[in-house]
Amino acid sequence: MMTRLLPLRLALAACALALIASCVPPPQSSAVQVSYSAFDKYLNAGQIKDAEVGPNEIRATLKDGRTIIANRVDPAIAARLEQHGVEVAGESGTSDIGWLSWLIWLPLLFLLPFLFMRGNATAGGPVTAMTKSKARVFAETDVKVTFDNVAGVDEAKEELKEIVAFLKDPMRYGRLGAHVPKGVLLVGPPGTGKTLLARAVAGEAGVPFLSINGSEFVELYVGVGAARVRDLFEQGRKMAPAIIFIDELDALGRARGAPSHIGGNEEKEQTLNQLLSEVDGFDPTVGLVLLAATNRPEILDPALLRAGRFDRQVLVDRPDKSGRIQILGLYLAKVSLGPDVSAEEIAALTPGFTGADLATLVNEAALLATRRDSKHVVAADFTAAIERIVAGLEKKNRLLSPKEREIVAYHEMGHALVALLLPGVDRVQKVSIIPRGIGALGYTIQRPTEDRFLLTEDELESKMAVLLGGRAAERLVFGRVSTGAADDLAKVSDIARSIVTQYGMIASLGDVAYDRHPAQFLGGAAQTPSWLERNYGEETAREIDCAVREVVARAGRRAADVLQARRDLLDRGAKALLEKETLSVTELQELIAQAPPKLTLVSDAAQTTGRS
Repeated sequence: MMTRLLPLRLALAACALALIASCVPPPQSSAVQVSYSAFDKYLNAGQIKDAEVGPNEIRATLKDGRTIIANRVDPAIAARLEQHGVEVAGESGTSDIGWLSWLIWLPLLFLLPFLFMRGNATAGGPVTAMTKSKARVFAETDVKVTFDNVAGVDEAKEELKEIVAFLKDPMRYGRLGAHVPKGVLLVGPPGTGKTLLARAVAGEAGVPFLSINGSEFVELYVGVGAARVRDLFEQGRKMAPAIIFIDELDALGRARGAPSHIGGNEEKEQTLNQLLSEVDGFDPTVGLVLLAATNRPEILDPALLRAGRFDRQVLVDRPDKSGRIQILGLYLAKVSLGPDVSAEEIAALTPGFTGADLATLVNEAALLATRRDSKHVVAADFTAAIERIVAGLEKKNRLLSPKEREIVAYHEMGHALVALLLPGVDRVQKVSIIPRGIGALGYTIQRPTEDRFLLTEDELESKMAVLLGGRAAERLVFGRVSTGAADDLAKVSDIARSIVTQYGMIASLGDVAYDRHPAQFLGGAAQTPSWLERNYGEETAREIDCAVREVVARAGRRAADVLQARRDLLDRGAKALLEKETLSVTELQELIAQAPPKLTLVSDAAQTTGRS
């Protein structure tokens, strides 16, 4: 069809060009326009070399090389006028051809857009394509991902195996009157493998997979999004049994009535209403399953999550240590590893990492090994890659003055020693005064002994003391503090306010939660400060502020007391840090070994990174 329409389009384009050309005036000539009387004088004087006589004008070349043009006049009328001394100028003739051309071109000009749009619509061009779904369709043989390619989300896989069983044998589920859930919503932070899990469901079931992003329904023109939703489900019905997967559902399913910054609420609501209608309308027994993924479930429309639509929600969370070991096993199998690399050790160093983070980690380690022309990726490459991801890129060209280096050295050793000397604190793994990232002039990395889900009041206060250790060391040694503790103070303030207002750990304020956990997107920051929704009076607010200051002050005194009691260790550690710039866990242990026998380390078990 496109081939047959090509000559028509070329013809229409040629007509349009010809019309434009007819409207452009001809280029100006170098000939001089003269009156007919002047032409007659040149003729009588014998100065004309040659001439061209047209229907409306005469073009003549004089013997001196000039060209003149005169309008034609009836000779009889010209002779009579000249007898009375009247100069004859003549008048350009007007041709009816110009008007006739406009009468021909104007209808074509108005018909041109209509013919072009009709041709495109017949051929499935832009006009029709605008309302077509942009889903990428993968045949059952195209999806190579299975559950074996997905690790670290065992609970989510178990939830989805039922979907796979239904798609393979729909009749088995219908024999007792049950039906598979119409919609399954995968919820979790970014990078946890929601899209990969959806593809694995299609790969396991061996059915076509229609994948589309929620933003691809949104269009400038009203009604286009709803038309694309209809077309998407129509494609799915034709291919059933099949899986329809909508990624980033929040772009399409945002709660109705929410304020819009750029307008377009009517189009978005029409698109969402059409999606709700399609989910209600399709029969689950035909083998059509709707999967969707989002990391912002808080903003989805409640109608989208009610029973009968997305009536099953599957959490795809950050993996625990065993899950990270499984994920690393998949990625490490593709890398040439040295004998000292252990997936368990790497997993212990990476709490809170998602599957995407672990993939980036393995790739960064492989790049580091490649840069030094190594045949294998060794454990040191993974340690350096973790530091690169957690602390940022080393800024070796950021030169500090000797005084600044000394302040940074004491600051970082203050963190490290408080962490080493207090019980129940993550073990220090590395201390460095090499600048990293945007503003970090030094860093202290700690390795948690295990994944923690609960913390006691003592552990929270110890954590605050470690954060304030750098500031306490500056005050102890130099008698004043610097701006280097800004990030530490922000973290301490957050912990202290949570102790007071959320965890009910202050006896004078009672077992009352004064601030609710702020609603936040998965893996994101709170959208509304809690103090904007304060539900207590001014007197209570003052008590809360005083309690927060007291908690922070108590942690600061604890850090100062520890450093004061071990001032010799602080000085030796800072001196070693100034000389070597980086102290590893082995060097820290050697430093501690020189201390009096009463000093003991917390736990010697390895664990993950934390930034100072």
